[in-house]
Amino acid sequence: MPNHNHQLCIDNALKNAAELCRERNVRFTEIRRRVLELVWASHRSIKAYDILSTLSEKGKKPQPPTVYRALDFLVEQGFVHKVESQNAFVGCIHPEHSHNCQLLICEKCGTVEELCNENVTTELTNAAKTKTFRIKNITLEIKGICKNCRK
Repeated sequence: MPNHNHQLCIDNALKNAAELCRERNVRFTEIRRRVLELVWASHRSIKAYDILSTLSEKGKKPQPPTVYRALDFLVEQGFVHKVESQNAFVGCIHPEHSHNCQLLICEKCGTVEELCNENVTTELTNAAKTKTFRIKNITLEIKGICKNCRK
């Protein structure tokens, strides 16, 4: 992404998370902050063991359950999305409100972009209702090739 200040993405994600945790009266611990920072380190998804490995390189040697608990918290608070097909995580651009989303996953470079099209959610919800199925959560993963890789 030319002319993209990614540090601004990271800073905004951390600032928003800290503010939302304060408002929600939940703890934004150092490990949760660090894990969120690593998830936001790029616009690609990251696996829990890659997070664990990076944390271990930096001198902190957390156990896997510590990282998984932090990721569970971040998903629960809406700060990250789980990319089920990759068993990985990506930052959420709208953590201030609960929402269903679509994830655009580039098969070439691995970039994951969040798309929040309410029409898609409405259509899926209505279709499920015709089957008397109540949807709890929708995370639709769409694979293809991003604009940068098509050039």
